[in-house]
Amino acid sequence: MKTAKYFSAIWCGPCKVFKPVMQELSADGYAIEFIDGDESPELANQYNIRSVPTTVIEVDGKEVDRIIGVKTKQEMIKVLA
Repeated sequence: MKTAKYFSAIWCGPCKVFKPVMQELSADGYAIEFIDGDESPELANQYNIRSVPTTVIEVDGKEVDRIIGVKTKQEMIKVLA
């Protein structure tokens, strides 16, 4: 099963647009971990996050895809399926 780590920040304009989409996907049952890059700088560094929003897609703990920027709900469903 695919899981997602969604990196964002409270000051990020695009994150404010994209976060509700990710929250909706989470409510729909997709496995999404929400991470504030400013509150978890070690984790952001570990995943080499250079801009937000960035969504890291993993299978069995290994990165298989990386989405940088804002996507539609439908685009994210395709990535997470």
